[in-house]
Amino acid sequence: MKLHNQFLRLHSRCNDNNVISITLGDIAKILDCTHRNAMMIINHMAELGWITWTSQRGRGRRSTLHFLVQPQEIAVQSMMEAINRKDIKRALDGISYHTQSSVLQEHLQGWLLTYFGQHSEIRRDRQIDTLRLPIREQIGTVDPLYMNLLAESFISSHVFDGLLRRSNGSDEEILPNIAHAWDVDQSRTVWTFFLRKEVLFHNGRIMTAEDVVYTFERLIHTSRRTLYSSIFRLIRSIRALTPTTVRIELKEPNELFLPFLCTSRAAIVPRDLEQLGEAGFGIKPVGTGPFKVTEMNESLCSLEVFAHYFRGRAHLDRVEIVHVPWDMMPGSSQAADSLSPFHLIHNSASAGDEWSHLHSDVSVRKFITCNTKKTGPLSDPAIRAHVLSCLRGEAAEQRQSLQGCALQIATIPQYRQDAEFAAEILMKQGCDCSVLAASPEEFKGAVRLESDLILFAFVRDRDEQLRLFDLYLTIAEHVEAHTRIDIETSLRSIARARDPQARAYGFKEIETRLLQEQQLFIMSERPVQTAYLPSVRGVTFNSQGWVDLRNVWFPPVSTLT
Repeated sequence: MKLHNQFLRLHSRCNDNNVISITLGDIAKILDCTHRNAMMIINHMAELGWITWTSQRGRGRRSTLHFLVQPQEIAVQSMMEAINRKDIKRALDGISYHTQSSVLQEHLQGWLLTYFGQHSEIRRDRQIDTLRLPIREQIGTVDPLYMNLLAESFISSHVFDGLLRRSNGSDEEILPNIAHAWDVDQSRTVWTFFLRKEVLFHNGRIMTAEDVVYTFERLIHTSRRTLYSSIFRLIRSIRALTPTTVRIELKEPNELFLPFLCTSRAAIVPRDLEQLGEAGFGIKPVGTGPFKVTEMNESLCSLEVFAHYFRGRAHLDRVEIVHVPWDMMPGSSQAADSLSPFHLIHNSASAGDEWSHLHSDVSVRKFITCNTKKTGPLSDPAIRAHVLSCLRGEAAEQRQSLQGCALQIATIPQYRQDAEFAAEILMKQGCDCSVLAASPEEFKGAVRLESDLILFAFVRDRDEQLRLFDLYLTIAEHVEAHTRIDIETSLRSIARARDPQARAYGFKEIETRLLQEQQLFIMSERPVQTAYLPSVRGVTFNSQGWVDLRNVWFPPVSTLT
């Protein structure tokens, strides 16, 4: 691979001419090596048929270097070697390095597309099916306690299992999972779960009630502010009654507790996690799910099927999830929604096939809320209303109407572009508007409370009511006291409502109030869809709207042609 890079460096420094006059000393300087090494490199390239070298003897005399192959061919060879060695980062860095050449960039991107999708091979009379998925987000951890990103939750949902799960075909139906049955007392605060026998972790150990106890105690005692923390902090006590029976007592009834148990956040982890090394558990996890992690780094997560999965073996043998910044993918654009799901794409053999599109009934809503708890311009309802009017495009003719107003928009890196777009609108009105893009952890803390406007996104999936509960608790932290009290009172009432429709009505009332008080501006809402080719079968979605890899399969190789 080093030789490939040396060829590309030499070709680019020679102004991309195919035939040049040059001294050996010039080549040594370009390649940052000795004259002797430069001659060895030239001879090696000539042996490979990449160049011809006509040497002229004598100090200072110029020789002739003739390039016989195009740089894109060498770059693709280099990428292929890197990817075959699973050195994804180096391959992607290679694309980035050559972005100055549009022809080369297009060539490399086209080849990269063929790398993803379905790949089948026959080994010892067995078809081994691998699915490669590109994702935008860089994976940091799949530990249920520490994950922040949708991509991390997607992987975690296939490595771990929760006590319960949602039906893939119903918004409200909750089904058995690790727990095959459960009871609740009349107060709806004492829940008893009966576990399946001999559910195995990936390391071969049998999961017991003690693992469930450890999982929830770990959540309860964390100092981290995580999604759904308001739900699991309601747990007063949890204990194992038998190896297959767990009792959880809540401080007060909450009808969102069972839906919470279906989420990736509530996935069961082994009680000997510390012995495995908690710091490394996020990249070398041990779960009970249909796939186990065999490799994980900043650019690649490799999953292999767990044959002893209690709900039955998945059809796929391997899944490779690769972090690819979306501007490296063909057909991508900076405006692409950063929360679009994963695409099941095929290799180039089916490039002429028609794409199929499947909607998961999931949408992404981007919004801006106002921090009226902070002393500043937005404490004035009239200014607040005008700011949101500008963002809605209703004050385009009123130039410089926000002259002298200084505002800061807080967001996370994924939505920086949206925040900068909003800031540009306000600056046209004379507003001194800045953008602060903080990490997800920083965003959960003081960054929000120190800013004037807060931009984020909300995924409307089957966990929407859980997400709304968490969202409105968060918004209540940066609104005026009387609004905060009313929101928290409404949320307590929602949590006690057993009817999902009654809860939905309560959430809608909160949204309506925030809109009327000019506390909330909904920027956009877009449905998400997954594109796939006909040869990929079993494409269904789980409760979060993600492709459920448990069900994906390919026809036998002999039927693909």
